[in-house]
Amino acid sequence: MTNHSEAAGAPGTEQITLRNPSELAEALPYLLGFKPEDSIVLVALHRGRFGGRVRLGIPERPGDWPSVADEMAKCLISGCEHKDGTPDGIVAFLCRDPKTTETGRQIMERLQPLAQMLRLACGRLDVPVVETLCISDEHFWSYSCPVEECCPPDGTLLAASGTSVMAAAMTYAGIQVRRPLREMRARLTPWQTAAVPEQEHALDAAAMALVPRILAGVPRAEVAGETLDLARRVWSRFGHLPTGDDTLETDLRDDEQLAHDEAARLILGLQDRLTRDHAAEWMEGDEAPLALRLWRALARRCVGPYGEHAAAPLTLAGWVAWSLGDRVEAGEALDMALAADPRYVFARLLMEACSADLDPEPVRRSLRKTRDERNVTPSESNSEAGAFDGAGEGVAVGAGTGSVAVAGVNGEGTHGRKGAGSPGQPSAEDSREPAEDRVTRALEAALRRRGSRRAGAGKGPSQAGAHAPRRPQGRRRVGRQGTRRDG
Repeated sequence: MTNHSEAAGAPGTEQITLRNPSELAEALPYLLGFKPEDSIVLVALHRGRFGGRVRLGIPERPGDWPSVADEMAKCLISGCEHKDGTPDGIVAFLCRDPKTTETGRQIMERLQPLAQMLRLACGRLDVPVVETLCISDEHFWSYSCPVEECCPPDGTLLAASGTSVMAAAMTYAGIQVRRPLREMRARLTPWQTAAVPEQEHALDAAAMALVPRILAGVPRAEVAGETLDLARRVWSRFGHLPTGDDTLETDLRDDEQLAHDEAARLILGLQDRLTRDHAAEWMEGDEAPLALRLWRALARRCVGPYGEHAAAPLTLAGWVAWSLGDRVEAGEALDMALAADPRYVFARLLMEACSADLDPEPVRRSLRKTRDERNVTPSESNSEAGAFDGAGEGVAVGAGTGSVAVAGVNGEGTHGRKGAGSPGQPSAEDSREPAEDRVTRALEAALRRRGSRRAGAGKGPSQAGAHAPRRPQGRRRVGRQGTRRDG
């Protein structure tokens, strides 16, 4: 479920008055910053002004609708109560376009029970739904208006995108609409092309090349430094490429600059938590857009049995997008990271912080501090000298048959130390803090811990041997569908 507290790009001072359901329907993409597809959207009203909003995909099974309606109502209303007080009312939107021969009107009629469930769920929490709109096939219907003169059975045609008075007013106010979510997700989705077998072979080869080095106790900093140096070289190439509004062309050009073996080495290298966190320092200035393009490209290369490995580049993509002010792409990338690995703690913390509309600056400040304490740039980092560290309790170096599990040196994952700022269960003191403070502290604490190991830690044969590849206790043998934990 995605939370939004203000329209994307909205300065927060301009005032736009919506007078009727037509303008409400036209305003929805501007409220969210993108055109929702297959979505339930609830928007809170506070004294005639828009407040918080939540969005969730429409479940295919009608049997899931009652619980979804209840959860969305609770999520929106409880969130508003903590920030702006109980809403005066709620506007609900059901957005779904025809995919077969079904008409927009038939979709509207099929979703009518869901609209009623949303009204009842909000009503049980003493907040009325003042308007419910279905948007389908470039038309809209009001479930709240029975008058055919203003709400005809076949729906009311929406104005063409960007041509209405509403669109002009929103644009003048500085509120922009991004591309549809499906296009954002396509930029982050693994390839489904003829090149997949070659990329999968490169990933297998890179994993097998890394295993002997881990067995030999190669210093962690050496592998991390190689990964970060390679990453910088690749995204530096991207800086010489032309860019434009066509995201597909941009992605194709980026893909041409990234060899299969390079992608494989980067994907596997980023499975180490500390390497990933150092890479997260490319979060601002001229570096950030180039790094974001690299993280997208790597997510597209996590093909076949390496799907879980996408959690790292997707989390980095989400973090950089959030740092650059694009909460929409950040939310999609982090959602996909958690879909790839639901236990990826860093993605979960970032998602919670982003959804709560926190300022990313405290996280940026923490990363800057970590970098300054090393007194080197991310690509030159040599301060971490321990044996190679997997991402949590165990990480599959390769996803193919015979892959090797690497025990995490800092294996916090979902079994981390409990206490203030820990990604594990919060302490009683934490539970009394505002959610925003708790998330920020958890993020900062996690990042500080991951950058706090001193030079020389973990050196020596005994330490290298202790953290050589092995099968962690209580963990099943890693096969084609190996599991990982993040710290």
